[in-house]
Amino acid sequence: MCRVSRELSNFIRRDVLTGRAKFGISDDGKELYQVAMARAIARGDWRADYYRGHTLLLALGLIKVEDVLAQLYADAAADGFSRGRQMVGHHSTPTIDETGAWVNQLDSLNVSSGTSPTAGQMARGLGLALASKLYRTDSSIPSEGFSRDGDEIVWSEIGDASTSEGVFWETMNAAGVMNVPLVVTVVDDGYGISVPKELQTTKGSISEAMAGLKVDGTGSGIDIYKVKGWDYPALMDLYPKVAERARETHRAALVHVSELTQPNGHSTSGSHERYKSKERLTWEKEWDCLEQFRHWLIATEVADAGQLAELDKAAKKAVKESRKNAWDTFVGRLSAERDALLKLLPTNGQSNAAYERCREDLMGLEVPLLSEVVDACRRLRLAIGADNLPQPITQWLRDAQRRLSEQVGSDLYSDTEQSPLRVPTVPAVIDEDAKPVPGYQVLQDFFRAKLKQYPNMFAFGEDVGQIGDVNQGFAGLQEEFGKHRVFDTGIREWTILGQAMGMAMRGMRPIAEIQYLDYIFYAMSVLADDIATLRWRSAGTQSAPAIIRTRGHRLEGIWHSGSYLASLVSTCRGMHICVPRNMVQATGMYNTLLQGDDPALVVEVLNGYRLREQQPTNYADFTVPLGVPECLREGTDLTILTYGACVRVCLEAAELLEEQGIEAEVIDVQTLLPFDLEQRIVNQHLKNTNRLLIVDEDAPGGTSAFLSQQILEVHGGYQYLDAPVKTLTGAAHRPGYADEGDYASKPQVMDVVEAAIDLALF
Repeated sequence: MCRVSRELSNFIRRDVLTGRAKFGISDDGKELYQVAMARAIARGDWRADYYRGHTLLLALGLIKVEDVLAQLYADAAADGFSRGRQMVGHHSTPTIDETGAWVNQLDSLNVSSGTSPTAGQMARGLGLALASKLYRTDSSIPSEGFSRDGDEIVWSEIGDASTSEGVFWETMNAAGVMNVPLVVTVVDDGYGISVPKELQTTKGSISEAMAGLKVDGTGSGIDIYKVKGWDYPALMDLYPKVAERARETHRAALVHVSELTQPNGHSTSGSHERYKSKERLTWEKEWDCLEQFRHWLIATEVADAGQLAELDKAAKKAVKESRKNAWDTFVGRLSAERDALLKLLPTNGQSNAAYERCREDLMGLEVPLLSEVVDACRRLRLAIGADNLPQPITQWLRDAQRRLSEQVGSDLYSDTEQSPLRVPTVPAVIDEDAKPVPGYQVLQDFFRAKLKQYPNMFAFGEDVGQIGDVNQGFAGLQEEFGKHRVFDTGIREWTILGQAMGMAMRGMRPIAEIQYLDYIFYAMSVLADDIATLRWRSAGTQSAPAIIRTRGHRLEGIWHSGSYLASLVSTCRGMHICVPRNMVQATGMYNTLLQGDDPALVVEVLNGYRLREQQPTNYADFTVPLGVPECLREGTDLTILTYGACVRVCLEAAELLEEQGIEAEVIDVQTLLPFDLEQRIVNQHLKNTNRLLIVDEDAPGGTSAFLSQQILEVHGGYQYLDAPVKTLTGAAHRPGYADEGDYASKPQVMDVVEAAIDLALF
């Protein structure tokens, strides 16, 4: 298997350098420890992968050589990891089926979809490992198909240089604090691309740098091991012991595999001869793990040189045949698509220069990618005019563009029966005589009901456990449901969200709290790169329906008044973003999300927890539909569109406007992603008022620009306007402290009134 993997790595490099593929990264020089690791992995274990690792999957029999090459070639039809959406080395195994139902995660190794950002897998791995601990802690958690008493280990690998990333340290510290079965292998070949580890790591050794975390006599800490990557007997002895201890104790482990090499360099983006000395290159050739393995096999008389030569020859032949099969299958499928279009082009005098040029362009494509064939057809349409393009060609082009769009763009959100967009709407039932209660009590009552209803629901974050969060939404619930259901974390936003993601991938329903929206930017990588993209990058074969709870908008000062949502709207496609105006609406959104299978971010109004609201009698069941704005006040002169904390501001402004003879309707967006799925704002409101004022607390050109683009461009609202769209936003600078800072930084009632008057008089 080692030789097969090495030959595969060699062909990956060759195919990139000869133009068959765009980019290659592989396992050369790093095969041996993976073969040893394969002996220690048990069914049900998980892998939080980085962008290497085909050796392990080949050794476990989970994949074939053709599978790796299909991803290398971006063969969407044959790439089972990502449907051509990720570069080679980013592996995954299905955790949900085509209906969105969970598959049995105990049948084999589960591979969480890999990502490229260095160390990005660490936070996800922490969450996957925490799930094992929770399954072992509480037998009442539904575990069928997910866990065998929490015995599952999470295996994570990371390049030595990537341990310089903050999330690596954050994860290892958290793993030691929480005692979770996370086994992290540090793959140390001495370099981070061209930068040597002496410039990356204190003492030039990650195991020495982390010595302070090593387990002590009290059992606190993590296990730390060091082994040479070319020492086969030591590797084979070590990994089963590491696995046995991690399964038994749930103590995290670091395995520092050193003295590895990279015969083909870091990747196909450059040659390592540019930055390594001749002495280093000579050393790498001698201490290549497969070269040393060969010496060991001969010295121990497991095999002789002749037998090994035959194995080398057989491996090269097998990989070469697999490569031919993968390439021929890929090109054959593409050629069939091109040929279908060629047959539609007119001949026998019905052709002209444009058709012949198109035919020549198509025949000149050595690898007729669907995108290139589609582009040639579009150029033909431009040349002869859309009205003159024969209907069969028009239909082919329409179908091909749809297929290409689905091939690349499907599965951004769930389209299963479990989609939150398909959750039935249950209106709130409010007793008019009900005494209003503070917003935090609304949340307490709701979360208590949900923790009773869902034994697999957990809530955690900074100050969430003992004191029930800084705004009391979970007050008293840790005592009622236990420290493993409602618990505190350290100040570590990145891994808080990683915990949520990993738990959600293993059948749990986590609600992870980021204390203030301003702090979510410490976790943007896991949020935007990992959680939001998971379903899409795995082509609908994995999901993580985590709910991220935070609070923003108005309070005091720069970092407690966050309303900067534009960056989230643009980078977190694949998640729902809910912006409830009060806590009752928030609970309705949580109800919807808990019944769905997509991840979401809920931004509660920071200054609304002590405001009193009438609590629905069906607070545990009522739902707020996503993507459906709500008209809170009718009007005929202009439409004011807003969300979150600005709703109360705009409603008060509308009352003052009425005194001035201006009837303004106020619409609460409710969710930014999705936005107004039925286009109600245009069809039911803008058609009548013909004027639009958008009010929000984001910076100028932020979320208001997104809302404007959706209404004018996507929904066609421009045709009903009698005046330009006006936006009223927060200031360009961060919000200032205290009353005057808020007044000058955020839209106030009189700002809305004056902007509305200007618009009404236009």
